[in-house]
Amino acid sequence: MPGSGQARGAWGWHPLDSQWAQRVVDAAGVRPGELVLDVGAGLGALTAPLVRAGARVIAVELHPGRADRLQQRFADAPVTVVRADARELRLPTRPFRVVSSPPYNVSAALLKLLLARGSRMVSADLVLQRQLVNRYVRGDVHGANRWLRSYQPAVGLRLPRKAFTPPPHVDSAVLVLRRA
Repeated sequence: MPGSGQARGAWGWHPLDSQWAQRVVDAAGVRPGELVLDVGAGLGALTAPLVRAGARVIAVELHPGRADRLQQRFADAPVTVVRADARELRLPTRPFRVVSSPPYNVSAALLKLLLARGSRMVSADLVLQRQLVNRYVRGDVHGANRWLRSYQPAVGLRLPRKAFTPPPHVDSAVLVLRRA
């Protein structure tokens, strides 16, 4: 059991390996000073390389124990920890990026929020189920005709199941969204 007292499976938690997290951040091309959301931050697998890249990070985590541990781990870093459900997140009012490995069960709702009219998101690199990534890249999702005018989707890194602990039962990839 993790230090939070909850079994990982109870929350559907599959933390990303630190080496794969670094690869995701490197591929995202985060620059110093950028505001970056890490939704479903867990214990900071992506937050740490984002900080090393010089980003100002908003780490969003619903689980109280993990949110507390994030707060302690990044107390002296440019990280704001927000305890919130990804589906009800208030997005920044200034331009921001997303580099995240959100819980797969909130992926569609999170994407709907990020791609909503008025969002100030400039780009996203999201570790998601490969099947969902492929659907977004094909534009085979509700509302695609609207957001495809603003964002260029692409398949980024493909992550093997062993990139997570414990390994999920599905294949994963990074959905890359860039302002058109």
